[in-house]
Amino acid sequence: MRRAHAVAEIRAAEAALMARLPAGALMQRAAMGLASVCARLLGRAGGVYGAPVVVLAGSGDNGGDALYAGARLARRGAAVSAIAAGTRVHEGGSGALLDAGGRLLAAGTGAVSAEARAAIEGAELVIDGLLGIGGRGGLREPAASLAALACQSDATVVAADLPSGVDADTGEVAGAAIRADVTVTFGTFKPGLLVDPGAEHAGVTELIDIGLAGYLGPPSVAAPQAGDIAAWLPRPSAESDKYRRGVLGLVAGSDRYTGAAVLSAGGAVHGGAGMVRLVSAPAAAAVVRERFPEAVITVAADGEPAGQLLERAGQVQAWAAGPGMGTGDDAAARLREVLASDLPVLVDADGLTILAAHREWLDRGAPTLITPHAGELARLTGADRADIEARRLEFARQAAADLGATVLLKGSTTVIADPHGVARDRSERDPVLVNPTGTAWLATAGSGDVLTGLAGALLAQGLPPARAAAAAAFLHGLAARLAAEGAPIGASDVLAGLPQAFRMAARAG
Repeated sequence: MRRAHAVAEIRAAEAALMARLPAGALMQRAAMGLASVCARLLGRAGGVYGAPVVVLAGSGDNGGDALYAGARLARRGAAVSAIAAGTRVHEGGSGALLDAGGRLLAAGTGAVSAEARAAIEGAELVIDGLLGIGGRGGLREPAASLAALACQSDATVVAADLPSGVDADTGEVAGAAIRADVTVTFGTFKPGLLVDPGAEHAGVTELIDIGLAGYLGPPSVAAPQAGDIAAWLPRPSAESDKYRRGVLGLVAGSDRYTGAAVLSAGGAVHGGAGMVRLVSAPAAAAVVRERFPEAVITVAADGEPAGQLLERAGQVQAWAAGPGMGTGDDAAARLREVLASDLPVLVDADGLTILAAHREWLDRGAPTLITPHAGELARLTGADRADIEARRLEFARQAAADLGATVLLKGSTTVIADPHGVARDRSERDPVLVNPTGTAWLATAGSGDVLTGLAGALLAQGLPPARAAAAAAFLHGLAARLAAEGAPIGASDVLAGLPQAFRMAARAG
């Protein structure tokens, strides 16, 4: 699990640790880790000795970390130039760099000085130490111009702790920011390193242990890894039968949208449910019967009351409703009956459109999982879609609290927020979870239907909603990567990749 902590908690942990250490020891630990990663990167390109390195140095402790790291590289023979982004620079760090044979340049007032520009353009590696975790908003001049020059250069860009211009708590990028190839973060991950757009700016992230672990509480955000998913996934035993393995009721598809029923049923079949009971229209039922004969199908009759229809479908352990079901009166009545049950329920797609007009249906005692993209969450909450996409953590958390449902917010980073929030008593309750797998090729019609079936199957097998959502998102994203390998894919390819994704996760456990 990659665990991330909010800035306020990191500050408190740092203060507690520094009180037990000699002055400057914590900064030296960070600088040593940063220098070690930089030396390894330079080693791949020909070695540290003689390599031109540039440090972009702000005035705070982050600039100090970067300057001390630059001094370590200079002592190993690198040609290190530090560019001061303001009138002040960390005194100890700049002194160490000069003592090690490095040089200190001024960025210049107005346009970046020719000397500083030439240093960046000729660098093999640039260390970003402009802003630390306390930075808010986009970079201001001259830092913004220095960041742009670094990103336009051929140098490997390494961010110290966090790419400057990225909000550490949210991942928001509100203006100019560093785009790093590698981010070397200290003590713990920051939420902004795990959530887009910040995660996209971070590149590959490496964590350096500086001794904070014993001073930190439970994380506010976490990214499950393959081993975590393997530990969560249900495993059938010798005594298992199809009913003990979990029966999912699936309300999906219509005469118009037959594919949604096929894809969501396929996700459920490959998600480990012992049985999938599909409730659908005649045309969709016929297609599913052909593709997945193991599904037990109940065909909706014209004018049949929703309660009677679902009762006719048979006993289930959880419901998933929405993909391709339509938004008319019959579909709304079925969704209302599903949500009136005392079982876990997942709602997606057309079901979310219906819910936007009937939020009161979410006032229920049993667990509910909703899986919107930003546009669907905007309709449910009245928020602006662009704001949701820019501040995914904030809006997922708020929606979970307001709606009383676990929210899986789909997008470039999938975010899963529990309505009960983060436990502060070191209990087993999950923090906000973010998914580390996936590919841009997943932005294709029907991929969300596969996810619905997969997550629904895990709900039916007894996983709590947040873990069912996180495990489904992880496996869904992994299946897409396996299927794509750099080429376009369709939702059916994701479906076909699920067995291998499960096997890979199981091996990690």
